[in-house]
Formats: sequence, C-alpha cells, structure tokens
Amino acid sequence: MSINRRLFIQASCAALAASTMSQRAWSQIADYDFYFTRLSYESGDWEVDERMPANLLNSLIEYTSLRVDIKERIVPLSDPAMLKTPFCYLAGHRLVQFSPQERQNFQQYVENGGFVFVDDCNHDIDGMFAKTFEAQMADIFGPQALQKIANTHPLYSAFFDFDGPPGTSVELNGWGDDLVHDYLKAIEINGKIAVLYSNKDLGCEWDYDFRNKRWLKEDNTKFAVNIVVYAMTA
Repeated sequence: MSINRRLFIQASCAALAASTMSQRAWSQIADYDFYFTRLSYESGDWEVDERMPANLLNSLIEYTSLRVDIKERIVPLSDPAMLKTPFCYLAGHRLVQFSPQERQNFQQYVENGGFVFVDDCNHDIDGMFAKTFEAQMADIFGPQALQKIANTHPLYSAFFDFDGPPGTSVELNGWGDDLVHDYLKAIEINGKIAVLYSNKDLGCEWDYDFRNKRWLKEDNTKFAVNIVVYAMTA
C-alpha cells in the first residue's frame, strides 16, 4: 500500500501513543508535522554540519506552513526508535560499515516508507564515505539499487523550482574530487525516493548561522526545503 510520509508520521505517532511513552512525550511529538532526526552510527564521524539542522528548520518555518519542531533529534541507527521517524539525515567523512542491528533497521526503515537523506561530506566520489556507503547500499538493496535521478524528477519542483541539484561553493572551490556533480542518486521504493544520496556536501553548504542568510544573494537552503517537502508528501 502506498503511503505518504505525512501519514507515516501520523501512524508512527499513534504507535508511540499506544506504547509505554509518557503522555507528555507523546503530546510533544503529536504537536509537529516535521522534526529533524540525525542518525548516529558506530563506524564513522556522524556528528558533522552542526549548524545545518537549525538552518534548515528555520527555512521550513520561513517558507512553509509545516508545524516544525525546532530541536534536532539524534537517534542511533541501531535504536528501533528511528523506525518511527519520517525523515532522517545521515552524513560523515569516514567509514560507513553498519553493525547487524544498524543494517536491519536501515533496511526495514527504507522498505517500509521512511526517507533518508545521505550526504557525503568529503565531496569525493572516490573518498572513504562514498565508497563504503555505496558498498553498504549495494549489499543491502542490490548493486543496481542506487541510481542517478533525472534532473526533471519531482524532487526538483516539490516546492521551489530547480533544473537539477544546485551547485555548491565546495564544488566551485575545488574541494574533494574537484568535480561539479550535476546529479543526485537515489534508491526508490514503489516509485518514490527512499534514500536520497548526495556527493555535493550540501550539509556543509548549509552549515552556518541562519541569521547570516540575509547576506546571501539567494538563500541556498531553498533546496533543503524541497527535500523535506518531497519527503513528507511523496
């Protein structure tokens, strides 16, 4: 059965309400349409781009009508609690090698309607993060599962209109593999993106105090809004 992630969060909240969770904790989750969950994992440096979540959340408040929890949540990939969140972020520079429980949760989450945005902070298709994360995806979902998505994909018109993934300053400054990646990759489940994967280091691009956006000619977090809106409505 197809289900969008707004319904996913409602169903997840209902499941939490029926669990041993306190009434206060349940009411705090039920008050929001969206909350940002960062996945920690055992093998790598997951604690990157520390200001990015606040920046993204500010943009969602500024541009959309979503009821947004302004606090970032950090949940271990090995914790079954991650199965109840509609949007997750996973990033780093180093080795990605899931433990058995991490692998099980990642696969179950993705195959049952979740959405993971994964960002390679090295901006390097030959770097440690890229090679090991892609190997994990091939091992779990098959060697052909992770594919480039067309620059006409609905992701690029989910809220603002883009003709593909926007360029980043790290690409233009020669960081990492010194390439401008004009594509994103994804694993799709039932015709919808379940894992969105970037080698563009978008997390670092958005890793600044949101109050400094006024100095930008164009707000570069608008694409982050597209990602979230797509994740919540596709």
